[in-house]
Amino acid sequence: MDSTNIMKSPADNVLFRSSMEREAVHDIGPLETICIGWNICNSWAGVAGTLALTIALGGSVTPIYGAIVCFVMVGCSGLTMAELVSIYPTAGGQYHWTSILSPDKCSRILSYACGFANIFAWIAGTSGVAILTTQAILAMVIFHQPDYVPEDWHYFLVFQGVNILACIHNIFTFKRTLWINDASFVLTLSGFFIIFVTCLARASPKQPSQLVWTNFINDSGWPDGISFLTGLISPNYMYAGLDGAIHLCEECQNPQSVVPKAILSTISIGFVTSFVFTVSMIYCIVDFDAVINTPTGFPIYEIWHQATRSGTAATVFMAILLVAAFVALSAIQQTASRLTWSFARDNALIGSKFVCRIHPELGVPIWGLLVNNAVVFIIGCIYLGSSTAFNAFIGTGLILQQLSYAFPAALLLYRRRAVNVLPRKRLFKLYGPLGWIANILTVIFAITVLVFYNFPVILPVTGSNMNYTSAVLGTMAIFTAINWFIHGKGLYHGPRLVEE
Repeated sequence: MDSTNIMKSPADNVLFRSSMEREAVHDIGPLETICIGWNICNSWAGVAGTLALTIALGGSVTPIYGAIVCFVMVGCSGLTMAELVSIYPTAGGQYHWTSILSPDKCSRILSYACGFANIFAWIAGTSGVAILTTQAILAMVIFHQPDYVPEDWHYFLVFQGVNILACIHNIFTFKRTLWINDASFVLTLSGFFIIFVTCLARASPKQPSQLVWTNFINDSGWPDGISFLTGLISPNYMYAGLDGAIHLCEECQNPQSVVPKAILSTISIGFVTSFVFTVSMIYCIVDFDAVINTPTGFPIYEIWHQATRSGTAATVFMAILLVAAFVALSAIQQTASRLTWSFARDNALIGSKFVCRIHPELGVPIWGLLVNNAVVFIIGCIYLGSSTAFNAFIGTGLILQQLSYAFPAALLLYRRRAVNVLPRKRLFKLYGPLGWIANILTVIFAITVLVFYNFPVILPVTGSNMNYTSAVLGTMAIFTAINWFIHGKGLYHGPRLVEE
């Protein structure tokens, strides 16, 4: 085994990897790390983009109580990862932990599968935020120019434009503008309070409390339980990219302490803002049909317009959401490139010798950024042929994300949370049965989303409402297998522990 893929005993809490120490520059401070982690999820903004669709499919019950379910289940995933990153702070995150925790015979294949699942999840997440940014821009144009009818190629061009612009920022100006993440953190939280207070103060009439808290609509054709579970995909978006701060470990200061705090702050602030935002916006809906059939194609815009009775106010709120979306896109590209770089550093990808390089002056993995953006560019081209196929690709992100969390959680259970992998002296510790509960629920939720997020939303199934997520997952699995047999099988090695 290559010596650069060996870790010291976890009690030392030090990664024995000379390439990391030589290439990574610890120039991201604790506050910036927490802000970047928040900006990637930006929970209330993520929920804003899908709120109306969830209400249409499940009434108000699904987004409100679904947010609580996701807080508990994904929160357990966050606790699991916070504990692990306090011991093993690496850019590889979940796939490195999988390599460390796995039995020798299956360490390489399991960590390889986890790594590809995580990379695909981040690429899907990048595409999702890029299309949300695109839709927000064109929604503002449509709102103020009602005669404008956007074509698919308009969305395509804006999608590629914002994606390329974020990539240019990440290559040339990111290291000199870390303050943008701090400013965005303040702006989006301030924006949340302004939107929340203004909408509740101005909306009239408001929806009755009984409808807000108990109205469950199920026109899907599925039993109520299945309809609720398939509808969790929207509240689940409040934690999309929860592992973001983990993949910046090798660039941030004191990651063993700071990154767990970033994860926990994202979980807690994300739930409070998302839950309050969801409840308040449902109270503020005046004309539900107008929200669903809004010509802008962005229902939250119509909700804000109805609530404030002001086109100017609604547009200002959209501008706040647009800033949050673009900063999130930049942060997601940054984080995804670090994960790809780490995977290439372990020689897991075709062309790893190029992708693993960090530019000596700019201090960023340029090839990692360009490779990821090339894949996102191709995904954007799919939008021209089929928006259904494009949406299916985006839908895989949450599934693969949760699966990447489940790999190390399941292996912790396999190891019975033994002290040789979870030393007693660590900066973040889940006491008593809490660790077991967090690990078990992480695995259970991964199985749940893998099954129910692949279900068609509505019965009977037709070509237009079919959920093609399973087909996309199959295509990703084929690509992963090809790369394994051509390259990874002979060259990839993840980190392992050695006893002192």
